[in-house]
Amino acid sequence: QVHFVESGGGLVQPGGSLRLSCVASGRDFSISVMGWYRQAPGKQRELVAAITEGGTTNYPVSVIDRFIISRDFTRHMVYLQMHNLKPDDTAVYYCNTRPPLHDAWGQGTQVTVSS
Repeated sequence: QVHFVESGGGLVQPGGSLRLSCVASGRDFSISVMGWYRQAPGKQRELVAAITEGGTTNYPVSVIDRFIISRDFTRHMVYLQMHNLKPDDTAVYYCNTRPPLHDAWGQGTQVTVSS
């Protein structure tokens, strides 16, 4: 069974940084595109970063130049380094494949950006 476990969220002031981690288990993800998603209260879940098996990344305009996704194949980990955080970044952050495995969403990790 596929599992994603996210961690690293917290409360941070605007302009601050956080690094999120995700451990993936249950199958071989080495040939999967992996992504970080977020869902803010009252909004749909959205993709904020993706990385291919070859290391190609892409980001929406809202986070480009602030978020960096990376992966460690040997440790089955996916990371999201976030800089210059803004209140609009407040959300629960999840990792999953892209496209997502809809039965495998984890609990996510809460990121709150507030002064």
